[in-house]
Amino acid sequence: MYTAKGQLDRDAMLRQHLPLVRRIAHHMIAKLPPNVELDDLIQVGMIGLTDALSRYEVAQGVQFETFASQRIRGAMLDELRGGDWMSRSSRKSQKEIEQALHRAEQRLGRSPIESEIAQELGMELDEYQSLLARVRGTQLVYLEDMHQGDSEGDEGFLDRHVADAGADPMALLRDQRLRSSLVQAIKTLPEREQYIMGMYYEQDMNLKEIAAVLGVTESRVCQLHSQAIARLRTKMRSH
Repeated sequence: MYTAKGQLDRDAMLRQHLPLVRRIAHHMIAKLPPNVELDDLIQVGMIGLTDALSRYEVAQGVQFETFASQRIRGAMLDELRGGDWMSRSSRKSQKEIEQALHRAEQRLGRSPIESEIAQELGMELDEYQSLLARVRGTQLVYLEDMHQGDSEGDEGFLDRHVADAGADPMALLRDQRLRSSLVQAIKTLPEREQYIMGMYYEQDMNLKEIAAVLGVTESRVCQLHSQAIARLRTKMRSH
């Protein structure tokens, strides 16, 4: 979009791509605890969009929407890292869920159901489900893992996996063995959790859309999503 003088119409471009910012924010908010506000993410995303407009060059050979999406997500992630979006107590609760899953799985010789995980944690089922909704553990790798080690001396994800400054991080992400192991781990999930993972990550559906398909509430989808990720983190820990 250009003005009558042949200059890029920034205001028009911002208005046109506002839905893109909203879509990315809605997708990301599902991965975050309730204290993160959607409007805050959108506001930061607009800053990323503005930055994309100032830096984009057609000669780069990349479509603007692709370029802008990267800038928008990057701006949101930077803001989340700076705000320490996941509290230490939430991280602790997530690890406790994963440990309970592992213990129950070892004891039962199969993937435990929700009530069995709750029992392992010494909780009532509704308490456990509320905990799942609070932690929203939707990442195989935490943001702080990518950013830095914690105050207890744990080294960060990049420190552990890219110790060689000349190593290519993308080569790690493309590791076929890791990808294959993740695919196999997903196949071991309970059927409903497999559906949720497929709809969320492959079909790019948000929680509201998934809830409509499954005939449950958004909060229930959030709980099952968190539980699925906890299962996967437990199975993938060896990698």
